[in-house]
Order: sequence, then C-alpha cells, then structure tokens
Amino acid sequence: MGIWADAFLAPELPTLLPREDFGRLVVDLARERVVRPPWVLVAGRLCVNASLNWGSVSGQARWDKPAPGTELRTDDDMPEEPRDYDAPPPWGASDERARVLAHGEAVLDVLPALREAPYGEEDLGVVFDQLDFGNRGVIEHFWSEDERTTLACFALARAQVRPLSSSDSAETSGPVHPVRTCVVHTFKLSTGEGASPVIAPVVRRHVGPDLVIGETWG
Repeated sequence: MGIWADAFLAPELPTLLPREDFGRLVVDLARERVVRPPWVLVAGRLCVNASLNWGSVSGQARWDKPAPGTELRTDDDMPEEPRDYDAPPPWGASDERARVLAHGEAVLDVLPALREAPYGEEDLGVVFDQLDFGNRGVIEHFWSEDERTTLACFALARAQVRPLSSSDSAETSGPVHPVRTCVVHTFKLSTGEGASPVIAPVVRRHVGPDLVIGETWG
C-alpha cells in the first residue's frame, strides 16, 4: 500500500537561482523526461511545506486547471486531518495566497512566462502534472505509474525551512533545512531511501553538486 510522501531536493545554501538558470532547470526536467507537462506557473505567498496534492495552491493548480489570473488560497477544510494552528507547516496549517500567471503544454513556453513573473519579489512555483513514467528510470525507481506524482519547482522570495525527515503528525522538532530554490515531488512507493537517480542529476546540474534531500510523509 504505502503512504504518500513529499520529497525535496535543494542546494546546501538557501540561494535563489538567477531567473534564467531557474528556467533552464524547469525546462531540463521536462526535456529529460523526468516530468510530463502540462505545467502551471503560480505566484504569491506559497508554502514549500504544503502538500503538493492535497489542499495546497500547487494541488489546486495541478488538478483544477484554473485560468491565468485565477486567485488561489490554501484549502484547509479537511476535518479528517486536524491541524495545530500554532505549529509551523507541515505540522500546522499552511496559509497560501497566490494567482495563476500562465499554463501550457509546451515546456519552452514557461520561459517567457518566467521573464514576466515577479521573480525574487514573490514566491513562484512551476507545477508539473506528474512524473514521466514513460522514462524507464522513473518507472524503475517508483515501481508503478501513478498520475498523482506531482512535481513542483519553487523559487521563493524569502527562505523557508523544510524538515529533513518527519511525519506530518509528528512533534514539531528535528532537523530542518532552509530553502529558496527547491524541487519537491510526491511519491507513494520507491525502490529505497534517498533521491531518485533520475531527478537528482538534473537538479545537481543546475544548483550544484551538494544537494540536501529530505521528505515528509503522512
């Protein structure tokens, strides 16, 4: 069965890639068949710890396919998953407010959209529908195809912290890592711990060799 996890990959230092380099990272993830378009670009106040699939701005952008200009905010109306509102995400509730800037099927179309985006001024996220299970490396690492395996690339206006290893329902303690440029993906099953051997090389090429990797689950 397995449980859902959100894994992240980020550089050792909480640096923001230059706009052009971030765009190349996004494009290469699609060109090398790590992810499968369509993509959605959102901007505003994002939470890098919000679940990619469930209730977050990223999840709404991925599943609802809202038109450019649509305002989104975190949907925390999930009574089966009570949150401690005094705790930081992912243990507490996220509070996101963002808008859809653009979406598309062709990955190169993300580049002009990024040039017009408020890069470095607001949090940005490029959300891909799913990992590309037509890639043999992806299917071997994640075992079976699942359309819910969303991936998002974040460029945050200010550093946020992600737990290195924690359940969403755990105590709010343990090591965390500050991030600004960050790649996050969902998964339910994988061949083992650590970063995917398909995703990590692409991210390293753009952010540097010293990746920090972690995950939350629950």
